[in-house]
Amino acid sequence: MRIQVAALTASTLVIGFAVASVSGSRALGGVVLLVGAAGCSWLMNMLAGAKPTIMAVGCVVVLFVLSHLLGRVIGAWPAVLLAAAAAGWVAFALSASPVAAADPR
Repeated sequence: MRIQVAALTASTLVIGFAVASVSGSRALGGVVLLVGAAGCSWLMNMLAGAKPTIMAVGCVVVLFVLSHLLGRVIGAWPAVLLAAAAAGWVAFALSASPVAAADPR
């Protein structure tokens, strides 16, 4: 389940950016990000509890902002892919909480 949470977290950023790029609508990309974030948060909360979920959401928001700044230096897609990889790693790492270890779903 940890791998699925990490994959969903990373792919949410990539798909959100792709939708915004292809459609030309940042708002539509934002909707994709919000829906994906809700799904990731729900899964993460079930797996690891509230505290790791809140920490993961905070980290992903910071990575999202940093990807915009980094995009000016290395380009939009490389920045998004780097932020997505980091966000997936954060989700994977934080889902290894005592709650996850106590419930082997």
